Amino acid sequence: MELYETKQVQTTALLAGVDLGESDTEESMAELRELARTAGAEVAGIMLQKRPSPDPATCVGSGFLEEMTAFCQNNEVNLIIFDRELSPIQMRNIEDATDIRTIDRTMLILDIFAGRARSSEGKLQVELAQLRYMLPRLTGKGIAMSRLGGGIGTRGPGETKLETDRRHIRGRIDGLKEKLAEVASQRGRQRERRKRDGVVTVAIVGYTNAGKSTLLNALTDAGVLSEDMLFATLDPTARALTLPSGSSVMLVDTVGFIRRLPHHLIEAFKSTLEEAVQADIILNVCDGSSPVFRDHLRITGELLAELGAENKPIITVINKIDAANADDILGVDGVRISAKQGQGFDRLLAAIEEALPVKKLRVELLFPFSDIGQSAMVRDNGTIFAEEYTADGLLMDCLIDTITAERLKQYLKQ
Repeated sequence: MELYETKQVQTTALLAGVDLGESDTEESMAELRELARTAGAEVAGIMLQKRPSPDPATCVGSGFLEEMTAFCQNNEVNLIIFDRELSPIQMRNIEDATDIRTIDRTMLILDIFAGRARSSEGKLQVELAQLRYMLPRLTGKGIAMSRLGGGIGTRGPGETKLETDRRHIRGRIDGLKEKLAEVASQRGRQRERRKRDGVVTVAIVGYTNAGKSTLLNALTDAGVLSEDMLFATLDPTARALTLPSGSSVMLVDTVGFIRRLPHHLIEAFKSTLEEAVQADIILNVCDGSSPVFRDHLRITGELLAELGAENKPIITVINKIDAANADDILGVDGVRISAKQGQGFDRLLAAIEEALPVKKLRVELLFPFSDIGQSAMVRDNGTIFAEEYTADGLLMDCLIDTITAERLKQYLKQ
């Protein structure tokens, strides 16, 4: 049996964008460069055209397209990445004009996610997002649809899943949604069980590459992959954390946010993002060494509000203070830490304890018949899992807060 060596072709990319006068255009292009690097591309150049609005046919003007084509030919560019979501017509017209495979920001992020997903749930979520994105683009087999060349933007669902008829694709999407609905239901049951058992959950959210996984590892020895790279970890991880008071909470790491996060991903990862929505406390972690960390905090806050989590106790955590300029983070309200150096953890743990909801305990209470009226306190303030009348009185298996437990301590079953 002969073995054939597959040659990996280096992806050399041109990053292109349209400046519509938005305040975050430069930051968005800088992020696109990091996204391209994360995906394994070598960035040959960045081209930006100022326009009042994107051209409906090609996003950019014809003259700019000619400049892009010349740059690609002179620099052996084999991929163009646009910093906004392109319509199927725009993508096809750009490829026809430049003869270079073209993808957009959404496709690039989906590709990175496809390479990062490890759990079966993560892979299902990524595939669902990719199929939803690709469905309206299944009109032909141009450069964008060709899977033969491989490279960035081609990971994930295989050829038969993307180049077959729309009915098959829709059937696959329906199947994935059903599987993910089962996962979401299972997650819901796990959350309900944690609540019944009085487990407090603390979700770590924030911009991608803010140091969330490093923080989780430092506090719990979780052993989660931590790299200086966007979306280094994708699948959520939960670990127990013991606070100085002896209380225990469940710390949950979540997928990182980013500006212009594709709506396909938000929809597909809804069950994962619900970990943040359903948490008792949220840690909004940002990279304090980034010159635009205030923007990162704002974008994360907006996404949390979109998910319905804005009314949760949110602790702002300014990470990487060992690399930050002290003047830059002045005036920003938040707990300052360095997850890498282990600085500020005492302040962070104290802030978590201060934000804890009323602690609840699962206990068994035995009310003698003479005091059975006291059981009303449990019915009013707690959750009853089981109750039965015994020879000695009413026995209750219940979840109550510490204040109620203190009031009823004489009825605690020994």
